[in-house]
Amino acid sequence: MTTTNKVAWIGLGKLGLPMATRIAAAGYPVQGFDLSAERMTLAEQFGITAHDDLASSVEGCGLVFVSIPDDRALLGLTLASGGLIEAMAPGSVLVETSTVSIEASARVAAAVGTRGIAYLRSPVSGNPVAAESGTLSAMVSGPREALDEAVPVMNTFTKAQYWLGDDEQARYAKLAINLMIAVSAGMMGEALAMARKGNIGWEAMLDLMADSAVGSPMVKYKTQPLKERDFTSTFSAAQMAKDLDLILGCAHGDGVAVPLAAQMREAYSSLIGTGHGEDDYIAAIHHTERLSGLPAIERK
Repeated sequence: MTTTNKVAWIGLGKLGLPMATRIAAAGYPVQGFDLSAERMTLAEQFGITAHDDLASSVEGCGLVFVSIPDDRALLGLTLASGGLIEAMAPGSVLVETSTVSIEASARVAAAVGTRGIAYLRSPVSGNPVAAESGTLSAMVSGPREALDEAVPVMNTFTKAQYWLGDDEQARYAKLAINLMIAVSAGMMGEALAMARKGNIGWEAMLDLMADSAVGSPMVKYKTQPLKERDFTSTFSAAQMAKDLDLILGCAHGDGVAVPLAAQMREAYSSLIGTGHGEDDYIAAIHHTERLSGLPAIERK
């Protein structure tokens, strides 16, 4: 496919770069920006034109995608003097794919409204492997007509886009999904500890879990790394702790009881405190094993 519709991608990290790469591979000219010179150099190897400043990276782009780590980065990027919103042209579309708070997202929405820019909250569900294969799912809220405009590009890195409403619904949805993932990791840790106490083989129990009624895509995806005791991060324990803070803040503000989220936040605090903060979030099993008096299984 060849098109003259230029796209900007701001934030070329673990998820941002493979998403932007898929857009470029589909034939769209992609202009990229990241604070890391190393990531910018890598992006150019994948056909993305790297720019040293925000203004030049979004020049002439009707669609501007953002993938950044947290609220602070989002607000600094978008709202600061000379920031992204000032650099974008009226009539363009900002597609923000990160996991951030409802409050930060609402501040961005208010700012873009004064500039005539359409704002799509579009956090994605998946990991870098799914980003590379184009099988992420996008939860989207904002103007439906802006989503219709963005869909052809979003189809290059997502398998589906779920439009949920006009406001911050996508932010709530993403936090709800990540709550389920965190609790699932804790659930797996407790089940595996119980199985070990019952003298069930580690790999045998993992195979059984994957083939059982609870064998969700997440459980199946984590089965092989757990068999190998491989905790290389696709999404770290520290990142999950950050998301649980967002979940707890959202739930408390809206009066939602989330005791499981609070319990998992404590578990991830323990993981971080014992040196597992940069391990994959599934390392939650370490916490349950330690509490259960189980020795660590050596990595194969």
